[in-house]
Amino acid sequence: MTARSSSIHVGLNAVILAVTEDRPRVLTRTHEPSGLPALPFGPLDPLEDRTLELGLRGWVREQTGLELGYVEQLYTFGDSDRDPFTTANGRVISVAYLALVKEHALTTGPAQWRDVYSFLPWEDRREGPSPLLDEEILPALRHWEKAEPGRKERVQVAFGLGRSRWDAERVLERYELLWEAGLAAAQEMALDHRRMLATALGRVRGKVRYRPVVFELMPKAFTLLQIQRVVESLAGVGLHKQNFRRLLEKGGLVEGTGESFAETGGRPAELFRFRRSVVAERPASGVPYPSRG
Repeated sequence: MTARSSSIHVGLNAVILAVTEDRPRVLTRTHEPSGLPALPFGPLDPLEDRTLELGLRGWVREQTGLELGYVEQLYTFGDSDRDPFTTANGRVISVAYLALVKEHALTTGPAQWRDVYSFLPWEDRREGPSPLLDEEILPALRHWEKAEPGRKERVQVAFGLGRSRWDAERVLERYELLWEAGLAAAQEMALDHRRMLATALGRVRGKVRYRPVVFELMPKAFTLLQIQRVVESLAGVGLHKQNFRRLLEKGGLVEGTGESFAETGGRPAELFRFRRSVVAERPASGVPYPSRG
């Protein structure tokens, strides 16, 4: 029997999100032992890194050429079996951060952008429930829920069934339920990185409602249709156009630039910009996203 080390290794993961062509995208690298896509990871240098965030920004810059703007600590992942490749050498603790950026070509390293919904396909409901959900996941969950009391209620709450309504923010709850039921093997990522991604998507969906973080993903000037599509892509639901615009303008989040943009197939649309003073005016200054349904 191989002796296990009692040492602890601390690293930093980055869930770097962008929205491009109405798709939420996440930056990934290849995990060498498994060959699977993984979130960018770097070690914490206890001597050189004054803070965890500065350490994160430094190795992201080194590995990808990206200069991170908005960053917030997401969660600490430390389950004993989360990294089977290094378990014998000690326990691996990873502090994950969420970063929001505008996607652009990477100047260094083998990293690449991937569609978030390629890993969590049931979360994209802009055109209705995912076929994967109706054709494969829910039939399997109905069989799984019969084995133990209480499972049926958990499934209904997580997936908005019965008297429950779909809650876009329950991303991690849905993923962990699928993992428990043995239904999360497809669309795989290395280690527990899909759990990190689910945590980050749920965080973003909630945060958009009360903080203006969505503007980190927007150009300086944008149309109301452009911001609606970005919010829809993150929330995974379609929005009622008139209601969304009314709530956006009522909240004082945007102001006109006096310029217009010729959108494809229509008349020129007015360009807006984020009104930054709203942050000081109201503590809850997010973008509401009422569902079309």
